[in-house]
Amino acid sequence: MIYTSSKGLFERFFENRSYLIHQLDNGDMSKAQFLNANYEYLQAIGAKPFVKIDSMEKGMFNYQYYNIMAKYFMSTAEDIERRGKHLKIANSFRNRANDQYHKKNLTIAKMLRLVDYENVDAYYVKSKSKKLNDLLYEIVFYDTKEAIFHSTAPWLVDILKEHGCFIEGKHRSLIDSYINTKY
Repeated sequence: MIYTSSKGLFERFFENRSYLIHQLDNGDMSKAQFLNANYEYLQAIGAKPFVKIDSMEKGMFNYQYYNIMAKYFMSTAEDIERRGKHLKIANSFRNRANDQYHKKNLTIAKMLRLVDYENVDAYYVKSKSKKLNDLLYEIVFYDTKEAIFHSTAPWLVDILKEHGCFIEGKHRSLIDSYINTKY
């Protein structure tokens, strides 16, 4: 698909994202439906991540792209594993998910450099998930609307600490109900 205007892409993408967030917040869809609707939207518009991230909009788009794809691949792997068949295929999907999560973290690092680590805070969040407890942290870019990201990558924590963006202790997420809802 050829995009004639990246601004049009951003507007359509973020309008759809806001609409789906509104649906989720109102209880009109479950978290699983929300994730699936995001994946279907990416497929419908033929979206691909940007090679060069030279704006927060491109960074946010890439973050969402990689996050959506990672969750789709992980969900597929878990579905296959639950059925107890084709475990090699499930492992392949899990590896693809991990690759997308890594690309998501690289995107966060690029956005941090883009804003020169200014007006950014990060902190571990309180999580109901035993798996994510003491691992999941939130990164907030205060100068950009809805720029709240999450990661578990230790190397990214090191970068955030090095630049004075990481706050010690565990805090409530700004989007607590979303991160603490199972799907």
